[in-house]
Amino acid sequence: MKLGFRSKIYLGMFSLLLLLGIVILFLVSRIMTESLLEENRDRGISIGVNLAARMAEPMLSMDFLRMKTFIDQTAHLSDDIFYTFVLDANTNPLVHTFKGGFPTDLKTVNSVSDRQKFSIRLLDTGDQLIYDYAVPIFIDKDRLGTVRLGLLRTKVRKAINRTILSAFLSTGFVILIAGFLGTFFARTVTRRIKILHESTEQALRGNLDIHAAPLLKKNCWDIMQCGKQDCPAYENLHHRCWYTAGTLCPTCVEGEYAKKIISCQKCPVYRKCSGDEIQSFAESFDTMTQSLKARLLERQNAEKILKEQRQLLQTILDVIPDFVSLQDRHSVYKSVNKAFCEIIGKKENEIIGKTDFDLFPLQQAETNQQEDLEIFFTGKPLVKESKFDGPKGSKWLHVVKIPVLEPNGKVWGILCSGRDITELKQVQEHLSQSQKMEAVGQLTAGIAHEINTPLGIILGYAQLLLEDAAPDSQLHDDLAMIEKHTRICRKIVSDLLKFSRYTESAITLLDLNLLIEDAIPVVEHTFKLDQVNIIRDYEPDLPAVKGDKDKFNQVIINLLGNAHDAIETNGTIHIKTEYDQKSNEVVAYMGDTGSGIAPDKIDRIFDPFFTTKPVDKGTGLGLSVTFGIINDHGGRIQVESPPALTNRIFETVQSTVFIIRFPAATQ
Repeated sequence: MKLGFRSKIYLGMFSLLLLLGIVILFLVSRIMTESLLEENRDRGISIGVNLAARMAEPMLSMDFLRMKTFIDQTAHLSDDIFYTFVLDANTNPLVHTFKGGFPTDLKTVNSVSDRQKFSIRLLDTGDQLIYDYAVPIFIDKDRLGTVRLGLLRTKVRKAINRTILSAFLSTGFVILIAGFLGTFFARTVTRRIKILHESTEQALRGNLDIHAAPLLKKNCWDIMQCGKQDCPAYENLHHRCWYTAGTLCPTCVEGEYAKKIISCQKCPVYRKCSGDEIQSFAESFDTMTQSLKARLLERQNAEKILKEQRQLLQTILDVIPDFVSLQDRHSVYKSVNKAFCEIIGKKENEIIGKTDFDLFPLQQAETNQQEDLEIFFTGKPLVKESKFDGPKGSKWLHVVKIPVLEPNGKVWGILCSGRDITELKQVQEHLSQSQKMEAVGQLTAGIAHEINTPLGIILGYAQLLLEDAAPDSQLHDDLAMIEKHTRICRKIVSDLLKFSRYTESAITLLDLNLLIEDAIPVVEHTFKLDQVNIIRDYEPDLPAVKGDKDKFNQVIINLLGNAHDAIETNGTIHIKTEYDQKSNEVVAYMGDTGSGIAPDKIDRIFDPFFTTKPVDKGTGLGLSVTFGIINDHGGRIQVESPPALTNRIFETVQSTVFIIRFPAATQ
């Protein structure tokens, strides 16, 4: 029967105990030596203190006989007491046990102060060592003298030497025997442990194809005379069959090691091939490395799939136009998509791990925090529309915040998604403005019809009275003023009727270049009187546009008139046309060198009744009518002042440019 690992451990422990015995014997020798010396010291102190206490009374009465009796009795207590004597307060000897006379040099070699209880000194006489003890003699607080006692060290030294010799002889013998035993058994154990250690280091370096267990003399297929080559244990030299799942032995239990090991312990293969604890450990280690290798491969494949899915998810999040962010319970950003990064103007690594207070202004961050706390408290989502001032300007955002729940129902974080609805807001504002304009049109139509007749009567009577008034009279001037302002009022009423009246359009295919060229002669003569020149820059063969010719002429004349009013005198109006293939639109640019439009007024120039002209020169309806006609024809109009497109469109510098776009007609 093979020696088990437990037996080897017992033998090793026995060897260790022997080695420990050596240490203990050595320590015991030292302790005994110190103990004997300490005992000798304490005995000397005890004798000295006791003798000092007994000497107090005879010294007070100067009874030398009693003092002599006491020191003689003390000297006979042990044969290692070499001498005893008493000194008075002036260190004069009173009694002593010396036979050949008192050695005067001895009285000063060891002195004790009043504050000390005793004093010890080792004296060397040349022949032997003596421990000299000095103990003061007191009555109350008065010191009467000193008791001196000498103990020979020779007797103690002999006892110490005998103890040390015995201890070292015993220990040496034990060490010799334990050394032979320890070497024999340690070599067997350490060699196999070294193999395990080297295998472990290889595994730590990433090499999992290692084998720490020794090869068997006979394997399971040899013992069982099995020819089942499809068995996973067949010809598997480095892995034991009881550690292998799915073996085909009829006595094996299906399943992993934990399920089959009990039945395998009764198998003849296990009884013949299983070794001691170290061998079992090595076999388990080999199985563990193979299992770890399989798990690592599974984990690498899972990580690869997870990485691909994460990249796919991030790609999806980055492609969608909506911005998405995920925050934990402490409002720390854990994940964001590309749209979120763009809307706040920061990179992903500058956002992850930060809070709203790190990314937004204080007021906005506090608002977000209050909303998040409400969601954490109630667990209800939040839907809102808010205006956000970002690095690219103000935007309207539609935001949805949804709580992210843990399996226990607790809110873990917040998923925030939203989209830019700035254009939708602008459409809503334009729709609202259109509704207002419709109401204003209906109102102005009614007002215009009501006041048009009274204005005609006033103008008619003013003209009749003007014919009868003397040309140089005050009455003539007053009537002329009435006629002038009545005509202005009639023009305002006429513009109001044009603005509010809806008429059927005669839609035909039109050439925008010809329309502009037909409208220019109407105003060109007047413009030349004020030294305002018109520069034409037409792109030939423009696609046709669909529209009403008369309304298009009205648009062109209105824009030319506005340009002339902005220039007043000595300037240039530049007209350019082109075809935009990308948007399939015919575009007309009309720029002027006039005074331009103030930035705070440019957004209102298409509003009804808004004008930058003096009261007697404009009604504020011309551009509103123009905007309505262009819009009815499916076109667009915009204004730039100063123009951002000047360098690309015109060679000359323009102060204001109107850009009109009409969809090209399909054939």
